[in-house]
Amino acid sequence: MAKRKEPEQLHSRPPYERMMFIHDQLKREAYPNCAQVCKHFGLDRRTIFRDIEFMKERFNLPIEYDGQQHGYYYTRRVEQFPGVTVTESELFAILVAQKAIANYKGTPFHKPLVSTFNRLTEFLGEDAVVHLRDLGEAMDIRLTGPDALDEENFQIVMRAVQQRRPLAFSYRKQAARSVEMRTLHPYQLVCANNRWYVVGQDVRRRALRIFVLSRMGEPEIQPGEFQRPVDFKIAEYLKGSFGIFKGQGNYEVVIDLDAWAADVFRNRRWHPSQQVIDLPGGAMRVSFHLDNLEEVEQWVLSWGTHATVVRPKALVDRVRAAAQGIVQRYGESGKAQEPPGQAEPRLKEH
Repeated sequence: MAKRKEPEQLHSRPPYERMMFIHDQLKREAYPNCAQVCKHFGLDRRTIFRDIEFMKERFNLPIEYDGQQHGYYYTRRVEQFPGVTVTESELFAILVAQKAIANYKGTPFHKPLVSTFNRLTEFLGEDAVVHLRDLGEAMDIRLTGPDALDEENFQIVMRAVQQRRPLAFSYRKQAARSVEMRTLHPYQLVCANNRWYVVGQDVRRRALRIFVLSRMGEPEIQPGEFQRPVDFKIAEYLKGSFGIFKGQGNYEVVIDLDAWAADVFRNRRWHPSQQVIDLPGGAMRVSFHLDNLEEVEQWVLSWGTHATVVRPKALVDRVRAAAQGIVQRYGESGKAQEPPGQAEPRLKEH
């Protein structure tokens, strides 16, 4: 038997279509009954009966059954099938959700997100549907580089977090060729920069660790339960991180952006500790308080010559070394040179 295709467009809404069909039959005084409607849609009578009861109870439609005609009818005139009324701002919020869902295609979240979205929007009025489509032509949302995940593995990790159960899995560190077995008390799932992580207590190392879900293999929930610390708060744990990497340092990071970069940076929030000072000529000085330099180094390099590290010296040294490595990689000829060997990863994992 072919698997039913999950509806992905706003107008692909079987319950709404069934009710619209029943409404049309009632308006034309065709006295529809459950047997006729279920034959039309290829469904059982209980489903159609629930549709009719829903129309009566939720939409307050005046539907009664006529024993002589063996079908349902409207006891008073009904011109238009009622739908959920939403405001302009609510329609915009619905559109944002719809556009964002499209960016999760190919991930474990796309199917349940589409299903939930369709259930929540299937009773929008026809005017709202048309308006929503018009809005959709004026706006798009794009998320770059969402992580490719195994849906079954993700669900296992999610259950372990929810049920507070130990989790065993194989894990490959960044740039490593071999895997190792780990056991974790998983505290929380985190999505950072479109990549999913799980944060928890590494049982063998007796320390908090962060693991990339896409590099986890064969996760298995273990017997027993663990107690998550009542004072654990993910925002507090990662407050010194520029993304997801956790360090033990204490750095005041100060960076000057030229006018071009300042225009891109302005009115965007990159970190909770962010401070901004405007400089002459449209330039800008930004500062952050961080516990590591790994991720902010990559961020500085992404600006190219438009960003200059003022302090700390450790970050200046890291950026200088990376820049020298880039020059060496490409050489004077402008062509990339083959690296002599596997470089050590900049981001160390525990």
